[in-house]
Formats: sequence, C-alpha cells, structure tokens
Amino acid sequence: MPQSPLVERVRRPEVFETSRLSADAQVEAWERHNACALVALACRPIEGHGFDAQEVNLQLDEVHLARVRATRHVVERPASLVKEIPARSIAVYASLRGEAILEYAGRRKVIRPGQLIVCDVDAPFLRGFGHGLEELAVKVPVDAFAARTGMASMPSPLVLDVGRDHDPHGRALVQMVGRALRPHDPVPADEGAVLDLISVIATEGKVSLATAHRAAAKAFIEDHLADPTLSATAIAAGAGISERHLSRLFADAGTSVPRHILGRRLELAYAMLATGSDPTIRTVDVAERCGFTSASHFSQAFRKRFGVAAGDVRRAARA
Repeated sequence: MPQSPLVERVRRPEVFETSRLSADAQVEAWERHNACALVALACRPIEGHGFDAQEVNLQLDEVHLARVRATRHVVERPASLVKEIPARSIAVYASLRGEAILEYAGRRKVIRPGQLIVCDVDAPFLRGFGHGLEELAVKVPVDAFAARTGMASMPSPLVLDVGRDHDPHGRALVQMVGRALRPHDPVPADEGAVLDLISVIATEGKVSLATAHRAAAKAFIEDHLADPTLSATAIAAGAGISERHLSRLFADAGTSVPRHILGRRLELAYAMLATGSDPTIRTVDVAERCGFTSASHFSQAFRKRFGVAAGDVRRAARA
C-alpha cells in the first residue's frame, strides 16, 4: 500500500544487506550497491572468511549519509576504477569498531576506532578491515565542499582523533550522523550543520571563524533540542562566543537563534510522528519530547510550518 503524502515527507534511511544472498552473489551485489549509493569499490573478502555486509543509506539534498557494517574484507579504489566511475566527492569515514589499514600514495596508516578520515575518493586508495568494519560515512559533492572550504579536493587523506578530549567538531559530526541513521526515532540531520562541521574538520579549523562558531553553536543546539530551557545564553556559552556574536551568526544566515531552534524541533516532531515507531504516543507527548512547553504553541507552529495538523500526520503514519 502506498504511503500517505504526509508520511512521505520524511526521508527514511534505506537498508541494503547481503545476508539473504548466496555466497557467490554477495560481493558482486555489495560492489554494485556501493557504486550507486556511495563510491565504486573493488571488494575482496579475506581468504578463509565468509563475507556479509549491511549498509544504511540516507540521501539529503546534497550530502549522503551511511552506516556500514561488514565482516573481514579489503576494498580498493584503483586508478582504473576512478577513471571508469568518478565520484567527484569528498568522503568522511568515522571508525566505530575494528582497526583498519589505509593505504594511499605508497603510505600505510592504521585507523583505530574513534578516528576519522577525510579524503578525496577520486584519488586511489586501499582499505583493509582485518577485524571487520563498523563505520559512519558521509559523501559530499566536490562543488558543495569547495563552496564552503575554497578547496577543490583533499591533496591527501586527513586522519583525526575525535575522542572526548580531541576534535570537538569531529565528535559533533559523528553524533549528528549517528542520530540520523539510528533504527529507532532517528533525528533528521541538519544538512547545513553537517556541511559546516565537515568544512571545519577538513581545513583543520582554517575556515572562517564565523563558520567554525556557527558549527559549534548548531552542534550544541542538536545536543539540547529536547531541553525546554535551551537559551541563547546557554548556546553562546557552549560555543564559547558572546550572545551578540551568536545572534549575528544566525542573522547572517538569514534566520535567528529562536527560529532555528523552533525549525529543528518541528522537523524532529514531524519525523517522530511520521515514522510511527510508537503507536501509543500522543502528539502532546511528542511536543514535550521535542522541547515544547505549550501544546497549543506546538500545534499552531506545526500547522503553520507544514500546513497540516500534527494529529493528521500521526494518524497517517498509524494507518
């Protein structure tokens, strides 16, 4: 049965997995899927081990998000494949589990959980996952990347630690992408914030201070969307800037701090209602979980933003 147009507004992650395929077909299917969804790669299981993989994909307006899990294998993007199927993209890989090997330009580096790679996927490379793989991936078109960084490519892969005491922008990116791809109650990604965070990470902070500060402020907002006491004072303190500068950053982007928070809360509420993951939840409960203190304000703002009542979206999802 086709979904209601009210429900279709929400971009849902799509899952691809090889477990239901025959052993002979798994690798070929995996290569074919990645050539369409992310980046064309030649895949080779490690001898003596079977192969199984799953990928959760979410395409936004420009950015593509993915969560990848796989057993032991090696992937390679040789020059011949780059020429045959160019990606014209920058990729960010965030390792969640399993040490891996990255080889490029005759160099080899061990990538550990908690580290993040930024690379131009139209430069040949090899990645080996001797312990299996679980990672988040973000693919950004070169044009969108260049518009924010002034860089047309990454001369060589950049590897960063995003642990608690290391890169805060990298950590915020991992959290944001992870929330957007989680199986239950995913949080719609703020694509602008994702791009800002990547631009700060890829340039190692050499983008404009305004971009870095805006990225930090948006990351703080994402972490505290459900907090009804979230305020400009708290956001400015969390981003390490003044309230006046915070207001100017959002004004330069054509919005304001309150409007941005309201918009993100409404998007989250729409997603929660449209996915229908909890059929017993009431619209007033959704409003509360998204940081609204007034049910009537939520209802009015929701209808104004989406042109429908919150209850209609909930009923469409349940149907």
